[in-house]
Amino acid sequence: MTHVSEGANTVDPIRDKADIQQMKEVLLHQSYRNYFLFVFGINSGLRISDMIELKVLDVRDSDYLKVRERKTNNIRRIKMTRALKNEIDKYISSRADSDYLFPSRKGQRPISRVQAWKIIHDAAKQVGINDAIGTHTLRKTFGYHFYQKNKDVAMLQQIFGHSSPSITLRYIGISDDMIDQALDDFSL
Repeated sequence: MTHVSEGANTVDPIRDKADIQQMKEVLLHQSYRNYFLFVFGINSGLRISDMIELKVLDVRDSDYLKVRERKTNNIRRIKMTRALKNEIDKYISSRADSDYLFPSRKGQRPISRVQAWKIIHDAAKQVGINDAIGTHTLRKTFGYHFYQKNKDVAMLQQIFGHSSPSITLRYIGISDDMIDQALDDFSL
């Protein structure tokens, strides 16, 4: 049996945008569902357990994702980016409101966390990513690139529901080496 467990500190974000693009290409070649799983995950920041339970009705004709998080039982309201909204609209155009966003090929259920892990992990291997990759990589990739673009750890902390900025920075893989490098280049 393949190792599927992935705690918050055991997988990495995908830092290189070229790797992200290659992942998209590999997954699109497999199936549009697999591609959409990856794109949705890296653009929403949701946990996989919350993503796989979504139905078409949850995302159709809305600017926000509203999710009751399974882990915390908190309700999260997330504004969808224009790019994500466009991907959603393309993906759901011929689907019924009652359909799962990520349907299993084995009946009227969503894919499992194990299947989602296999999709992401296998694509990463094909691309040559040797970091620890799993379903939580999607959420961490969102966080890492959000932080790199905005440098707003407080906002990201709120998006993720973390209790402190240090937890958020550690979670997205902002290591001591990266902090040291940023300080090397800093001068007033």
